[in-house]
Amino acid sequence: MAGPTPEGGDRLCVQGAGRLKKRADFVRAAKGARVTARAFALQARKREADEVVGPRVGFTVTKKTGNSVVRNRIRRRLREAVRLGQTLPLRRDHDYVLIARRDALSLDFRALGHELERALQKLNDPKRVAAGSRPARPT
Repeated sequence: MAGPTPEGGDRLCVQGAGRLKKRADFVRAAKGARVTARAFALQARKREADEVVGPRVGFTVTKKTGNSVVRNRIRRRLREAVRLGQTLPLRRDHDYVLIARRDALSLDFRALGHELERALQKLNDPKRVAAGSRPARPT
């Protein structure tokens, strides 16, 4: 099992990326940009300047996807796709949340990695940032 590194990060993710573990961080990320793919939805939020440095990644798998065995397998596949994605364009000042779908279990692992890379590239697209990433939610 991967444990914390001396730098306070988590060995689980790419290039010193940490993990999102607190509910408040997941809720804040939900208010950011969102990209959907076949196997997951990806949410991203730019953090404030005074917050932790380095990208952080969180994983969500709802009970709708299956029982605990299925959910854990999906979560492990997503974590491994992030960990092995050495060229993923993760921004140092962002939090990312992967919301899994059932297809994450049956999709070829290489295809899962390619989907993740495409989703991150779409989030980082300068045209998308200039136009606004997502319409504001009514409060």
